[in-house]
Amino acid sequence: MRWSFRLGRITGIDVFMHATFRLLLLWVGVSYYLPRRSLGDAWSGIVFILTIFGIVVLHELGHALMARRFGIRTRDITLLPIGGVARLERMPEDPKQEFLVALAGPAVNVALGLLIAVWMVTVAHSQLLGEIPLVGGDFLRKLLWVNVALAVFNMVPAFPMDGGRVLRALLAMRMDYSRATHVAASVGQMLALVFGFVGLFTNPFLVFIALFVWMGAAGEASLVQLKSSLSGIPVSRAMITDYQTLNSTESLQSAVDHILAGFQQDFPVMRGGDLVGVLVREDLMKALARDGVRARVEEAMRTEFETADPADMLEPAFLRLQNCACRSLPVVRGGKLLGILTTDNVGEFLMVQAAFRKAGRGSATA
Repeated sequence: MRWSFRLGRITGIDVFMHATFRLLLLWVGVSYYLPRRSLGDAWSGIVFILTIFGIVVLHELGHALMARRFGIRTRDITLLPIGGVARLERMPEDPKQEFLVALAGPAVNVALGLLIAVWMVTVAHSQLLGEIPLVGGDFLRKLLWVNVALAVFNMVPAFPMDGGRVLRALLAMRMDYSRATHVAASVGQMLALVFGFVGLFTNPFLVFIALFVWMGAAGEASLVQLKSSLSGIPVSRAMITDYQTLNSTESLQSAVDHILAGFQQDFPVMRGGDLVGVLVREDLMKALARDGVRARVEEAMRTEFETADPADMLEPAFLRLQNCACRSLPVVRGGKLLGILTTDNVGEFLMVQAAFRKAGRGSATA
């Protein structure tokens, strides 16, 4: 994710913090400092919020480690001011597996809450219930109720929260996956309307949550509809066969000329008839700024890149295209370059397919 920097690696998963997270730390520090003008209070607030996001990392690790059990890799975890995001390679196609992956995060919070409660009662001999002030108060009691809040909030049956995926998984055990997603998304959007209405008269933060839930539900429904549209279609039907290539020893001026003369932005790079790299627009611009147009293509190309086979299904190929830092995949068979798959062309292919379907329905009902 852009504007993120790496904090470290846990169980083989990179953990990043988004730059805007610093604004949250600043806001928390100021909020804790102002009541008593105490730097100690400000520091305690920052420590508390960092502890909360440590819990959020554990929550996301719950999803990631459960997904790993089903052979699904987690690309990374990113901390945002609104929480954490674990980027899985894909969601499980088996509803039972999706149910377990979605439930794993809140289960971590429930387990942490129980551990804190047991410690408070048996070791610290403190009360579970009591006042929770903004500044000061029982640190463990605060953490206990943070875990309770995270578990409850994430189990709200609305995308993009875990509860939305749990609901979709339960529905998918009884109906088609696309239909289950549509129903779960509709439930989420109805809840968003309720949150928004209540927020207008009580807490404006609920309006923000309502927008977040509404967009998450709409996005999930669109994604599943897209996957359904791509299902069963080979890459060969959507790939571009009229494209430009570059020779590895050519100057970057050739790439500039092709970009200005046509629509192509990424170029397969050939050497003696073999595909040896890909030159993407971002790398081209960096090389132009650094070395000028006389630099050779091989100095700016990527030698590690994703490819697709023309017989591959379009859905997983498109997902790979979205997850790689590129806009095109060379389509190769037997070492021979046959075409290019781009996000733009997949979109155009879907529009054409939709138009054909619409025309077919029209002629059938006329």
